[in-house]
Amino acid sequence: MEKSLFGFIWKYSARQQIFILLVTVLTYPVVYFLLELPKLIVNDAVQGDNFPRSILGFDFDQIPYLVLLCLTFLFLVVVSNGLKFYLNVYKGRLGERMLRRLRFELFQRVLRFRLPHFRKVSSGEIIPMITSEVEDVGGYIGEAFALPAYQGGMLLVQLGFIFMQDPLLGLAAISSYPIQGYVIPLLQRRVVLLSRQRVKNVRLIADKVGESITGVAEIHANDAAAWHSADISDRLYENFKIRYEIFNRKFLIKFLNNFMNQLTPFFFYLIGGYLVIEGNLSIGALLAVIAAYKDLAGPWKLLLSFYQMTADVSVKYQTVVENFDPPDIYDTERLTSDEAVELSGDVKFESVNFSGGAAGQEVMDVSLTVPAGSNCAIVGPDGSGRSEVLQLAAGLVSAATGKVCIGDHDLDKLTDATLGREIAYVGG
Repeated sequence: MEKSLFGFIWKYSARQQIFILLVTVLTYPVVYFLLELPKLIVNDAVQGDNFPRSILGFDFDQIPYLVLLCLTFLFLVVVSNGLKFYLNVYKGRLGERMLRRLRFELFQRVLRFRLPHFRKVSSGEIIPMITSEVEDVGGYIGEAFALPAYQGGMLLVQLGFIFMQDPLLGLAAISSYPIQGYVIPLLQRRVVLLSRQRVKNVRLIADKVGESITGVAEIHANDAAAWHSADISDRLYENFKIRYEIFNRKFLIKFLNNFMNQLTPFFFYLIGGYLVIEGNLSIGALLAVIAAYKDLAGPWKLLLSFYQMTADVSVKYQTVVENFDPPDIYDTERLTSDEAVELSGDVKFESVNFSGGAAGQEVMDVSLTVPAGSNCAIVGPDGSGRSEVLQLAAGLVSAATGKVCIGDHDLDKLTDATLGREIAYVGG
Protein backbone atom coordinates (compact mmCIF):
# COMPACT_ATOMS: atom_id res chain seq x y z
CA MET A 1 0.00 0.00 0.00
CA GLU A 2 1.23 3.50 -0.79
CA LYS A 3 3.00 4.97 2.27
CA SER A 4 2.54 8.56 1.11
CA LEU A 5 -0.89 10.16 0.71
CA PHE A 6 0.28 12.06 -2.40
CA GLY A 7 1.69 8.81 -3.80
CA PHE A 8 -1.74 7.20 -3.42
CA ILE A 9 -3.48 10.20 -5.01
CA TRP A 10 -1.12 10.37 -7.99
CA LYS A 11 -1.15 6.62 -8.59
CA TYR A 12 -4.93 6.37 -8.94
CA SER A 13 -5.98 9.83 -10.17
CA ALA A 14 -3.07 11.36 -12.10
CA ARG A 15 -5.10 11.85 -15.30
CA GLN A 16 -7.99 13.51 -13.46
CA GLN A 17 -5.62 15.75 -11.49
CA ILE A 18 -3.94 16.94 -14.70
CA PHE A 19 -7.35 17.71 -16.22
CA ILE A 20 -8.29 19.74 -13.14
CA LEU A 21 -5.05 21.71 -13.44
CA LEU A 22 -5.72 22.48 -17.12
CA VAL A 23 -9.23 23.78 -16.37
CA THR A 24 -7.80 25.79 -13.48
CA VAL A 25 -5.32 27.53 -15.78
CA LEU A 26 -8.24 28.70 -17.96
CA THR A 27 -9.59 30.72 -15.04
CA TYR A 28 -6.47 32.89 -14.67
CA PRO A 29 -7.07 35.34 -17.61
CA VAL A 30 -10.75 35.58 -16.69
CA VAL A 31 -9.88 36.66 -13.14
CA TYR A 32 -7.30 39.20 -14.39
CA PHE A 33 -9.81 40.90 -16.69
CA LEU A 34 -12.35 40.95 -13.85
CA LEU A 35 -9.82 42.99 -11.87
CA GLU A 36 -8.97 45.27 -14.82
CA LEU A 37 -12.54 46.10 -15.90
CA PRO A 38 -13.63 48.07 -12.77
CA LYS A 39 -10.65 50.40 -13.21
CA LEU A 40 -11.52 50.80 -16.91
CA ILE A 41 -15.17 51.50 -16.08
CA VAL A 42 -14.30 54.23 -13.53
CA ASN A 43 -11.39 55.88 -15.34
CA ASP A 44 -12.38 55.48 -18.99
CA ALA A 45 -16.18 55.14 -19.16
CA VAL A 46 -17.28 57.32 -16.21
CA GLN A 47 -14.49 59.94 -16.05
CA GLY A 48 -13.19 59.66 -19.62
CA ASP A 49 -13.67 62.04 -22.55
CA ASN A 50 -13.00 62.18 -26.31
CA PHE A 51 -16.00 59.99 -27.17
CA PRO A 52 -17.07 58.08 -29.22
CA ARG A 53 -14.74 55.07 -28.77
CA SER A 54 -14.18 52.65 -31.64
CA ILE A 55 -14.23 48.91 -30.80
CA LEU A 56 -14.08 46.27 -33.54
CA GLY A 57 -15.20 48.85 -36.11
CA PHE A 58 -18.19 50.06 -34.03
CA ASP A 59 -18.40 53.52 -32.47
CA PHE A 60 -19.71 53.83 -28.88
CA ASP A 61 -20.73 57.02 -27.10
CA GLN A 62 -20.18 57.32 -23.35
CA ILE A 63 -23.39 55.61 -22.13
CA PRO A 64 -23.29 52.72 -24.64
CA TYR A 65 -19.57 52.32 -23.87
CA LEU A 66 -20.35 52.10 -20.13
CA VAL A 67 -23.09 49.53 -20.81
CA LEU A 68 -20.74 47.48 -22.98
CA LEU A 69 -18.05 47.36 -20.28
CA CYS A 70 -20.60 46.45 -17.60
CA LEU A 71 -22.08 43.66 -19.75
CA THR A 72 -18.56 42.37 -20.41
CA PHE A 73 -17.95 42.39 -16.66
CA LEU A 74 -21.19 40.47 -16.07
CA PHE A 75 -20.30 37.93 -18.76
CA LEU A 76 -16.88 37.29 -17.19
CA VAL A 77 -18.52 36.89 -13.75
CA VAL A 78 -20.78 34.19 -15.21
CA VAL A 79 -17.83 32.45 -16.90
CA SER A 80 -15.69 32.61 -13.76
CA ASN A 81 -18.39 31.20 -11.50
CA GLY A 82 -19.33 28.58 -14.09
CA LEU A 83 -15.75 27.31 -14.16
CA LYS A 84 -15.68 27.27 -10.34
CA PHE A 85 -18.93 25.31 -10.24
CA TYR A 86 -17.67 22.75 -12.73
CA LEU A 87 -14.37 22.35 -10.88
CA ASN A 88 -16.09 21.93 -7.50
CA VAL A 89 -18.46 19.24 -8.80
CA TYR A 90 -15.63 17.41 -10.57
CA LYS A 91 -13.39 17.56 -7.51
CA GLY A 92 -16.18 16.34 -5.24
CA ARG A 93 -16.90 13.35 -7.48
CA LEU A 94 -13.21 12.52 -7.74
CA GLY A 95 -12.80 12.72 -3.95
CA GLU A 96 -15.73 10.37 -3.33
CA ARG A 97 -14.48 7.89 -5.91
CA MET A 98 -11.02 7.85 -4.36
CA LEU A 99 -12.48 7.50 -0.85
CA ARG A 100 -14.45 4.47 -2.03
CA ARG A 101 -11.24 2.98 -3.48
CA LEU A 102 -9.30 3.64 -0.27
CA ARG A 103 -11.95 2.03 1.94
CA PHE A 104 -12.19 -0.99 -0.36
CA GLU A 105 -8.40 -1.39 -0.37
CA LEU A 106 -8.29 -1.20 3.43
CA PHE A 107 -11.03 -3.84 3.69
CA GLN A 108 -9.17 -6.12 1.30
CA ARG A 109 -6.07 -5.77 3.43
CA VAL A 110 -8.09 -6.89 6.44
CA LEU A 111 -8.97 -10.05 4.49
CA ARG A 112 -5.26 -10.56 3.82
CA PHE A 113 -4.29 -10.43 7.51
CA ARG A 114 -3.02 -13.72 8.85
CA LEU A 115 -5.23 -15.09 11.63
CA PRO A 116 -2.70 -14.53 14.45
CA HIS A 117 -2.62 -10.83 13.55
CA PHE A 118 -6.20 -10.46 14.80
CA ARG A 119 -4.87 -11.04 18.32
CA LYS A 120 -3.10 -7.69 18.03
CA VAL A 121 -6.06 -5.67 16.72
CA SER A 122 -9.76 -5.54 17.47
CA SER A 123 -12.84 -4.64 15.48
CA GLY A 124 -13.17 -1.56 17.70
CA GLU A 125 -9.95 -0.26 16.15
CA ILE A 126 -10.36 -1.46 12.56
CA ILE A 127 -13.95 -0.35 11.91
CA PRO A 128 -13.45 3.37 12.79
CA MET A 129 -10.27 3.46 10.70
CA ILE A 130 -12.11 2.23 7.58
CA THR A 131 -15.25 4.30 8.13
CA SER A 132 -14.71 7.57 9.99
CA GLU A 133 -10.94 8.17 10.19
CA VAL A 134 -10.47 8.27 6.41
CA GLU A 135 -13.53 10.45 5.79
CA ASP A 136 -11.44 13.64 5.68
CA VAL A 137 -9.01 11.99 3.27
CA GLY A 138 -11.75 11.72 0.63
CA GLY A 139 -12.60 15.40 0.86
CA TYR A 140 -8.92 16.29 0.63
CA ILE A 141 -8.09 14.15 -2.41
CA GLY A 142 -10.16 16.26 -4.80
CA GLU A 143 -8.40 19.40 -3.54
CA ALA A 144 -4.87 17.98 -3.31
CA PHE A 145 -3.60 19.56 -6.53
CA ALA A 146 -6.54 21.75 -7.55
CA LEU A 147 -6.72 24.00 -4.49
CA PRO A 148 -3.06 25.12 -4.40
CA ALA A 149 -3.08 25.52 -8.19
CA TYR A 150 -6.32 27.55 -8.25
CA GLN A 151 -5.79 29.65 -5.12
CA GLY A 152 -2.05 30.05 -5.79
CA GLY A 153 -2.85 31.15 -9.33
CA MET A 154 -5.46 33.64 -8.08
CA LEU A 155 -2.91 34.99 -5.62
CA LEU A 156 -0.31 35.53 -8.34
CA VAL A 157 -2.82 37.09 -10.75
CA GLN A 158 -4.06 39.54 -8.12
CA LEU A 159 -0.55 40.39 -6.92
CA GLY A 160 0.54 40.92 -10.51
CA PHE A 161 -2.37 43.29 -11.04
CA ILE A 162 -1.50 45.28 -7.89
CA PHE A 163 2.17 45.55 -8.87
CA MET A 164 1.17 46.80 -12.33
CA GLN A 165 -0.80 49.63 -10.71
CA ASP A 166 2.09 50.66 -8.45
CA PRO A 167 5.14 48.72 -7.14
CA LEU A 168 4.86 50.31 -3.67
CA LEU A 169 1.31 49.05 -3.29
CA GLY A 170 2.47 45.62 -4.45
CA LEU A 171 5.18 45.56 -1.78
CA ALA A 172 2.62 46.62 0.82
CA ALA A 173 0.34 43.75 -0.28
CA ILE A 174 3.02 41.11 0.29
CA SER A 175 4.68 42.71 3.34
CA SER A 176 3.14 40.28 5.85
CA TYR A 177 3.58 37.12 3.79
CA PRO A 178 7.20 36.31 4.78
CA ILE A 179 6.30 36.53 8.48
CA GLN A 180 3.21 34.37 8.04
CA GLY A 181 5.09 31.92 5.83
CA TYR A 182 7.74 31.43 8.53
CA VAL A 183 5.72 31.54 11.77
CA ILE A 184 2.64 29.54 10.75
CA PRO A 185 4.52 26.32 9.79
CA LEU A 186 6.42 26.44 13.11
CA LEU A 187 3.17 26.61 15.06
CA GLN A 188 1.50 24.06 12.79
CA ARG A 189 4.24 21.47 13.35
CA ARG A 190 3.22 21.03 16.98
CA VAL A 191 -0.45 20.84 15.97
CA VAL A 192 0.40 17.97 13.61
CA LEU A 193 2.09 16.01 16.38
CA LEU A 194 -0.84 16.62 18.72
CA SER A 195 -3.31 15.53 16.03
CA ARG A 196 -1.50 12.25 15.58
CA GLN A 197 -1.48 11.71 19.34
CA ARG A 198 -5.20 12.49 19.47
CA VAL A 199 -6.02 9.95 16.74
CA LYS A 200 -4.17 7.20 18.60
CA ASN A 201 -5.81 8.11 21.90
CA VAL A 202 -9.33 8.13 20.43
CA ARG A 203 -8.62 4.73 18.90
CA LEU A 204 -7.62 3.37 22.32
CA ILE A 205 -10.80 4.80 23.85
CA ALA A 206 -12.91 3.08 21.19
CA ASP A 207 -11.07 -0.19 21.84
CA LYS A 208 -11.60 0.07 25.61
CA VAL A 209 -15.30 0.86 25.18
CA GLY A 210 -15.63 -2.15 22.86
CA GLU A 211 -13.92 -4.40 25.41
CA SER A 212 -16.22 -3.16 28.17
CA ILE A 213 -19.33 -3.81 26.11
CA THR A 214 -18.14 -7.30 25.17
CA GLY A 215 -17.21 -8.20 28.76
CA VAL A 216 -19.96 -6.34 30.62
CA ALA A 217 -21.11 -9.54 32.38
CA GLU A 218 -17.61 -10.17 33.74
CA ILE A 219 -17.33 -6.52 34.82
CA HIS A 220 -20.45 -6.82 36.97
CA ALA A 221 -19.53 -10.30 38.23
CA ASN A 222 -16.13 -9.08 39.48
CA ASP A 223 -17.21 -5.64 40.72
CA ALA A 224 -14.91 -3.98 38.16
CA ALA A 225 -17.24 -1.20 37.01
CA ALA A 226 -15.49 1.46 39.07
CA TRP A 227 -12.06 0.45 37.75
CA HIS A 228 -13.21 0.53 34.11
CA SER A 229 -14.95 3.87 34.69
CA ALA A 230 -11.77 5.33 36.17
CA ASP A 231 -9.71 3.98 33.27
CA ILE A 232 -12.01 5.55 30.66
CA SER A 233 -12.13 8.78 32.66
CA ASP A 234 -8.32 9.04 32.58
CA ARG A 235 -8.23 8.45 28.84
CA LEU A 236 -11.02 10.98 28.20
CA TYR A 237 -9.16 13.55 30.29
CA GLU A 238 -5.99 12.89 28.30
CA ASN A 239 -7.99 13.42 25.10
CA PHE A 240 -9.40 16.66 26.55
CA LYS A 241 -5.90 18.00 27.27
CA ILE A 242 -4.70 17.16 23.76
CA ARG A 243 -7.72 18.77 22.08
CA TYR A 244 -7.50 21.84 24.33
CA GLU A 245 -3.87 22.43 23.34
CA ILE A 246 -4.77 21.93 19.68
CA PHE A 247 -7.55 24.53 19.96
CA ASN A 248 -5.22 27.04 21.64
CA ARG A 249 -2.59 26.68 18.93
CA LYS A 250 -5.10 26.75 16.06
CA PHE A 251 -6.75 29.91 17.39
CA LEU A 252 -3.32 31.53 17.88
CA ILE A 253 -2.57 30.76 14.24
CA LYS A 254 -5.93 32.26 13.22
CA PHE A 255 -5.30 35.36 15.36
CA LEU A 256 -1.92 35.98 13.73
CA ASN A 257 -3.40 35.52 10.25
CA ASN A 258 -6.26 37.93 10.90
CA PHE A 259 -3.94 40.54 12.43
CA MET A 260 -1.54 40.42 9.48
CA ASN A 261 -4.42 40.61 6.99
CA GLN A 262 -5.86 43.69 8.72
CA LEU A 263 -2.46 45.38 8.88
CA THR A 264 -2.01 45.52 5.11
CA PRO A 265 -5.01 47.87 4.37
CA PHE A 266 -3.34 50.42 6.67
CA PHE A 267 -0.44 50.60 4.21
CA PHE A 268 -2.85 50.77 1.26
CA TYR A 269 -4.73 53.75 2.65
CA LEU A 270 -1.54 55.53 3.68
CA ILE A 271 0.58 54.89 0.57
CA GLY A 272 -2.34 54.88 -1.91
CA GLY A 273 -3.80 58.07 -0.47
CA TYR A 274 -0.44 59.80 -0.70
CA LEU A 275 0.04 58.70 -4.34
CA VAL A 276 -3.46 59.95 -5.30
CA ILE A 277 -2.85 63.31 -3.60
CA GLU A 278 0.45 63.67 -5.44
CA GLY A 279 -1.22 62.77 -8.72
CA ASN A 280 0.82 59.60 -9.26
CA LEU A 281 -2.18 57.25 -9.01
CA SER A 282 -5.76 57.53 -10.19
CA ILE A 283 -8.78 57.04 -7.94
CA GLY A 284 -9.94 54.18 -10.17
CA ALA A 285 -6.60 52.43 -9.82
CA LEU A 286 -6.67 52.79 -6.02
CA LEU A 287 -10.22 51.44 -5.83
CA ALA A 288 -9.24 48.54 -8.09
CA VAL A 289 -6.21 47.76 -5.90
CA ILE A 290 -8.32 47.80 -2.72
CA ALA A 291 -10.88 45.51 -4.38
CA ALA A 292 -8.09 43.21 -5.56
CA TYR A 293 -6.65 43.05 -2.04
CA LYS A 294 -10.04 42.09 -0.61
CA ASP A 295 -10.02 39.18 -3.07
CA LEU A 296 -6.34 38.56 -2.27
CA ALA A 297 -7.03 37.74 1.39
CA GLY A 298 -9.21 34.77 0.41
CA PRO A 299 -6.63 32.77 -1.58
CA TRP A 300 -3.86 33.41 0.95
CA LYS A 301 -6.08 32.33 3.85
CA LEU A 302 -7.16 29.22 1.95
CA LEU A 303 -3.55 28.35 1.11
CA LEU A 304 -2.59 28.54 4.79
CA SER A 305 -5.65 26.46 5.71
CA PHE A 306 -4.70 24.00 2.98
CA TYR A 307 -1.24 23.65 4.51
CA GLN A 308 -2.83 22.86 7.88
CA MET A 309 -5.30 20.44 6.28
CA THR A 310 -2.49 18.70 4.37
CA ALA A 311 -0.54 18.11 7.56
CA ASP A 312 -3.62 16.86 9.42
CA VAL A 313 -4.88 14.55 6.67
CA SER A 314 -1.39 13.17 5.99
CA VAL A 315 -1.12 12.23 9.65
CA LYS A 316 -4.46 10.43 9.52
CA TYR A 317 -3.55 8.58 6.34
CA GLN A 318 -0.14 7.47 7.62
CA THR A 319 -1.58 6.43 10.98
CA VAL A 320 -4.18 4.28 9.24
CA VAL A 321 -1.70 2.77 6.78
CA GLU A 322 0.62 1.75 9.61
CA ASN A 323 -2.16 -0.42 11.02
CA PHE A 324 -3.03 -2.04 7.68
CA ASP A 325 0.49 -2.90 6.56
CA PRO A 326 1.82 -5.69 8.82
CA PRO A 327 5.03 -7.35 7.60
CA ASP A 328 3.49 -10.83 7.29
CA ILE A 329 0.38 -9.92 5.27
CA TYR A 330 -0.71 -12.34 2.54
CA ASP A 331 0.06 -11.51 -1.09
CA THR A 332 -2.72 -9.93 -3.14
CA GLU A 333 -2.69 -12.89 -5.55
CA ARG A 334 -3.74 -15.26 -2.77
CA LEU A 335 -6.99 -13.36 -2.38
CA THR A 336 -7.73 -12.33 -5.97
CA SER A 337 -6.61 -15.31 -8.07
CA ASP A 338 -9.49 -17.44 -9.35
CA GLU A 339 -7.36 -20.39 -10.44
CA ALA A 340 -7.96 -23.48 -8.30
CA VAL A 341 -5.64 -26.48 -8.10
CA GLU A 342 -7.12 -29.94 -7.50
CA LEU A 343 -5.68 -31.36 -4.27
CA SER A 344 -5.11 -35.08 -3.76
CA GLY A 345 -2.72 -37.23 -1.77
CA ASP A 346 -1.58 -37.55 1.83
CA VAL A 347 -1.72 -34.74 4.37
CA LYS A 348 1.83 -34.28 5.66
CA PHE A 349 3.23 -32.18 8.51
CA GLU A 350 7.01 -31.83 8.27
CA SER A 351 8.63 -30.51 11.49
CA VAL A 352 5.89 -27.89 11.89
CA ASN A 353 6.14 -25.17 14.56
CA PHE A 354 3.52 -22.51 15.14
CA SER A 355 2.76 -19.89 17.78
CA GLY A 356 0.11 -17.23 18.04
CA GLY A 357 -3.16 -19.07 18.49
CA ALA A 358 -6.29 -17.40 19.80
CA ALA A 359 -5.07 -17.73 23.40
CA GLY A 360 -1.36 -17.93 22.69
CA GLN A 361 -1.27 -21.68 21.96
CA GLU A 362 1.80 -23.18 20.37
CA VAL A 363 2.44 -26.18 18.14
CA MET A 364 5.90 -27.64 18.63
CA ASP A 365 7.75 -29.86 16.15
CA VAL A 366 4.77 -31.75 14.72
CA SER A 367 5.50 -34.36 12.05
CA LEU A 368 2.71 -36.65 10.87
CA THR A 369 1.17 -38.15 7.76
CA VAL A 370 -2.54 -38.75 7.23
CA PRO A 371 -2.99 -41.16 4.28
CA ALA A 372 -5.43 -40.08 1.59
CA GLY A 373 -8.94 -41.43 2.16
CA SER A 374 -8.41 -42.22 5.86
CA ASN A 375 -9.98 -40.70 8.94
CA CYS A 376 -7.96 -38.97 11.66
CA ALA A 377 -8.85 -37.25 14.96
CA ILE A 378 -6.69 -34.74 16.81
CA VAL A 379 -7.44 -34.92 20.54
CA GLY A 380 -6.24 -32.91 23.52
CA PRO A 381 -7.46 -30.56 26.25
CA ASP A 382 -8.41 -26.95 25.63
CA GLY A 383 -5.36 -24.83 24.93
CA SER A 384 -3.31 -27.82 23.82
CA GLY A 385 -3.04 -26.59 20.22
CA ARG A 386 -5.39 -29.09 18.63
CA SER A 387 -7.44 -26.36 16.94
CA GLU A 388 -4.25 -24.81 15.59
CA VAL A 389 -3.20 -28.16 14.07
CA LEU A 390 -6.53 -28.34 12.24
CA GLN A 391 -6.17 -24.73 11.05
CA LEU A 392 -2.70 -25.58 9.76
CA ALA A 393 -4.15 -28.58 7.92
CA ALA A 394 -6.82 -26.31 6.36
CA GLY A 395 -4.25 -23.68 5.30
CA LEU A 396 -5.87 -21.01 7.48
CA VAL A 397 -2.63 -20.30 9.35
CA SER A 398 0.97 -20.72 8.26
CA ALA A 399 3.72 -22.63 10.00
CA ALA A 400 6.53 -20.58 11.52
CA THR A 401 8.94 -23.31 10.46
CA GLY A 402 8.38 -26.53 8.54
CA LYS A 403 5.57 -26.98 6.08
CA VAL A 404 2.15 -28.56 5.64
CA CYS A 405 1.44 -30.34 2.35
CA ILE A 406 -1.37 -32.18 0.61
CA GLY A 407 0.29 -34.38 -1.93
CA ASP A 408 3.02 -32.26 -3.50
CA HIS A 409 1.34 -28.91 -2.76
CA ASP A 410 2.55 -26.65 0.06
CA LEU A 411 -0.63 -25.14 1.58
CA ASP A 412 1.11 -21.86 2.40
CA LYS A 413 1.66 -21.23 -1.33
CA LEU A 414 -1.91 -21.94 -2.47
CA THR A 415 -4.60 -19.34 -3.13
CA ASP A 416 -7.91 -18.89 -1.34
CA ALA A 417 -9.63 -20.23 -4.45
CA THR A 418 -7.89 -23.59 -3.99
CA LEU A 419 -8.09 -23.74 -0.19
CA GLY A 420 -11.74 -22.71 -0.08
CA ARG A 421 -12.92 -25.08 -2.80
CA GLU A 422 -10.74 -28.12 -2.06
CA ILE A 423 -10.67 -28.13 1.76
CA ALA A 424 -13.72 -28.13 4.04
CA TYR A 425 -13.23 -26.61 7.49
CA VAL A 426 -15.76 -26.08 10.29
CA GLY A 427 -14.52 -24.12 13.28
CA GLY A 428 -15.34 -25.26 16.81
